[in-house]
Amino acid sequence: MAGTKITPDNPLALEHQVCFGLAVAARTVIALYRPVLEPLGLTHPQYLVMLALWQAEPVSVKDLSGMLQLEPATLSPLLKRLEAAGLVRRDRSKDDERALAVALTEKGRALREQALTVPPTIVERLGLEVDELMDLHARLTTVIAAATKAGQQTGK
Repeated sequence: MAGTKITPDNPLALEHQVCFGLAVAARTVIALYRPVLEPLGLTHPQYLVMLALWQAEPVSVKDLSGMLQLEPATLSPLLKRLEAAGLVRRDRSKDDERALAVALTEKGRALREQALTVPPTIVERLGLEVDELMDLHARLTTVIAAATKAGQQTGK
């Protein structure tokens, strides 16, 4: 009902916690990606980096960090492993010698063709309609924005 607040009898019940639902959903969905990404030689975090680079490259490490919402210290080891695999290269930016720019190698660009099979495979394995998943994505984006705003307001 519109305007009615749902208040569970036990507000500390595990099944009522948003954080629990998000954590379990994240773990179980990411686990579905593991066997799909394995033939590509990518982990899920590496796949996210490659998605960002397939969308726009070269990109500074700082900008890539913002796109992925990862700390540079977390991103750096991912980039090193992708570089060791021959998928990306890190060079000093032509615009700013202090900044590192990340670009795909030919091998990294070619991997995109194989990666095109990942989204439909995951959708099939989830057994949900694309519209349902897009609605979920929109709702999660709203939750992320609200949590980010709340974190900024509390200084976190």
